[in-house]
Amino acid sequence: MRIALFTETFLPKVDGIVTRLKHTIEQLQRQGDDVLVFCPAGGLQSYQGAKIYGLSAFPLPLYPELKLALPRPEIGQQLTKFQPDLIHVVNPAVLGLAGIFYAKSMRIPLVASYHTHLPKYLQHYGLGLLEGLLWELLKGAHNQAELNLCTSNAMVGELRSRGIERVDLWQRGVDTETFHPAKATDRMRDYLSQGAPASPLLLYVGRLGAEKEIEQIAPVLAAIPGARLAIVGDGPHRAHLESYFAGTPTHFVGYLGGEQLAAAYAVADAFIFPSRTETLGLVLLEAMAAGCPAIAARSGGIPDIITDGHNGYLFDPQDPHGAIVATQTLFSSPAHQLQLRANARSEAERWGWAAATKQLQTYYQQVLD
Repeated sequence: MRIALFTETFLPKVDGIVTRLKHTIEQLQRQGDDVLVFCPAGGLQSYQGAKIYGLSAFPLPLYPELKLALPRPEIGQQLTKFQPDLIHVVNPAVLGLAGIFYAKSMRIPLVASYHTHLPKYLQHYGLGLLEGLLWELLKGAHNQAELNLCTSNAMVGELRSRGIERVDLWQRGVDTETFHPAKATDRMRDYLSQGAPASPLLLYVGRLGAEKEIEQIAPVLAAIPGARLAIVGDGPHRAHLESYFAGTPTHFVGYLGGEQLAAAYAVADAFIFPSRTETLGLVLLEAMAAGCPAIAARSGGIPDIITDGHNGYLFDPQDPHGAIVATQTLFSSPAHQLQLRANARSEAERWGWAAATKQLQTYYQQVLD
């Protein structure tokens, strides 16, 4: 198949969407498909054999990390040259609308996928009154597609309840070779804990945005005697968070990738994830693949991944003590903590990227048929 992929975000940006797209493109190309990526310009001209057509973009005012690329006529010229069998738009917002337009005007089958719970983000940026309008815009865009994919059962149900049609599940995926318990190193433990490797080590990995509610980790940190917190990632909320966590044993690490990120997951005692806006939470799977038990809000797509008390703990995000109790329970029994680590790894081993991409190819073929 020849697949034209439109995405609002791609390399060099680092987030869960980009991670999924990287592995998907790699698997598609490896299995003989040909992919052309339309995305905001980031300096790359190809990735894993796929051609990248980058378009000039400007930063989103509320979220400068996110670049918006406007549609332009040369997209149609590139599509005519590439002759795709199918167009896949990822989180259609601005550039994705061009993918929808050309799919309709050139009579090319269209698939869309939903990865970012944008309507829930609005309340964290003082725009909650616009949530209803945004759902209507999303419904109008997604209902142009022959198939809409979500990455968790919770989001499948949410989109259907909002009037979005032809919705199905695109199964989760994680790199179980890169993220592995064996990647733990004494050096990384010492680095993340800032020279206190014997202390309980809590970890957060992800974008530092208001919607991630990272402030909710502070009372958890205070409740675990001697605990240290490592925050891996960056984003527009970092300066606020550094001020908020000032005076606490918190290490703002910045971005980590590859073997360093794998080691960070593997050495941590618990992965704390308070976000209520996740469609899936890919970082949870990465932590679990590294054998790190997760403590996360019972919200969005997260319950698809975590079985409470078996491979991690879920807490009620409305309960101010929920995350504290869950973390205290984790640390109360070293034997149970070891079992949770083993169970977390076993769960992650079920979800390789090859299987997830094979399922996607089956969806593509169904649309083409």
